[in-house]
Amino acid sequence: MKTSENTILITGGGSGIGRELARRFNELGNTVIVAGRHQETLEETIADRQDMHAMVVDIEDPEAIMAFVDRVVVEHPSLNVLINNAGIMRREDLSRPRDLSDSEQTVITNLLGPIRLTNALTDHLVNQPDAAIVNVTSGLAFVPMSGTPTYNATKAALHSYTVSLREQLKGKVELIELAPPAVQTELTPGQSTREGYMPLADFIDEVMMLFREQPTPREILVERVNFLRWAERDGHFDHAVEMLSALSAGTSRHETTGQVEESHS
Repeated sequence: MKTSENTILITGGGSGIGRELARRFNELGNTVIVAGRHQETLEETIADRQDMHAMVVDIEDPEAIMAFVDRVVVEHPSLNVLINNAGIMRREDLSRPRDLSDSEQTVITNLLGPIRLTNALTDHLVNQPDAAIVNVTSGLAFVPMSGTPTYNATKAALHSYTVSLREQLKGKVELIELAPPAVQTELTPGQSTREGYMPLADFIDEVMMLFREQPTPREILVERVNFLRWAERDGHFDHAVEMLSALSAGTSRHETTGQVEESHS
């Protein structure tokens, strides 16, 4: 993947990892479009920067996605890179019957959202030079954290979908997976300074270094996520599950709402 002279669309660009990726790619000489639900936060991302644009889209609404794509390809016909970053993470108690609205919304946002947006942009991207799609998954795609079961499942599914999409678009669009570990962001109370989470600036520094490698790795994996990514291969999967379960239990005691949302861990 080229790291400059692209036109890049990043969903979930109003905060956290999406915001920092947008700014770093812009600094490398790319035109960047940040998309999300809230115009105000998107405007904060692009404030006082050249060649950055904000566009509102509800990634949960299929009709809104189609209308958004119609608009973005007209306004930015050179669009050649899509970064599917928007997502939510919610805690769930599976030990009793419950309202499944959190599970359903997580599937819609984290899995159907990227599938729908990619599908709507495929005809455009396959006709662009140096086209690429970056799907943001998670270390939890490879080792689940018990407190966020549907989140884990959607990220595992997006990993698998990315592998299939890579094969079907081979020679036309480059497919890259970015799988973060737990990263410090400001999106939940205490998360931006939570012990054990990777500082956001350190994460972005390492990610951008990996994007500059030639050829670009199929999977962008910072050193801290490798314990999860290769847990099964290296024979410590069960131990990793136990560690994450303990972490999940400890974190939940500090969450005042019982719910975590992020974009992305």
